[in-house]
Amino acid sequence: MSDIERLLIKRSKSGDVEAFEQLIFDYQKKAYNIALRIMGNQEDAKDMCQEAFIRIFKSIEGFKEQSSFSTWMYRIVTNVCLDEIRKKKKNEAVSMDSTFETQDGEIHFEVASEEDTPEEAYIRSEKKRAILKAINELNEEYKTAIVLRDIQGFSYEEIANILCCSIGTVKSRINRGRNILKDKLRTVLELSSSGNVYIAERRD
Repeated sequence: MSDIERLLIKRSKSGDVEAFEQLIFDYQKKAYNIALRIMGNQEDAKDMCQEAFIRIFKSIEGFKEQSSFSTWMYRIVTNVCLDEIRKKKKNEAVSMDSTFETQDGEIHFEVASEEDTPEEAYIRSEKKRAILKAINELNEEYKTAIVLRDIQGFSYEEIANILCCSIGTVKSRINRGRNILKDKLRTVLELSSSGNVYIAERRD
């Protein structure tokens, strides 16, 4: 933690809004991306970030500075999103162009951008719905761990700090989530010689 960040934290704890805005400036984009991946749409992501920032400002006096400010901040953003999902009892979706690592290699799935015939468009739409359904059926713990690791690129240690659990638990959730997703996607995407939707596995 830099001296400037420590100063901004100190000023924020005294209620300095301008200092707080400077403090979170460099972290806002990543916080939004986390919220977007968890919530699945821009409107909810913006709302959750706004709520998280308010909560962070109100509770920053209790920040003990034992971990980095960014980790503490992302933990609150993640918790706000998960609280909202539980409250609304709805699931979130992720981008259709994503790559997920598994113990057996890497899964990549995407929707083709070229113009489809009406029949191809219908098939592609149905496959997209099936893929999103499979992703949305993941347990919240698995989905969150995968979002933080495979999409946002946090280290295992960072994720453990954000989720307040052990590194072993993080690895277990990620591996389990990846394997469940892999099985679901293999069932959904067995096919596609047409190239509209496909799944490719790469062994490292």
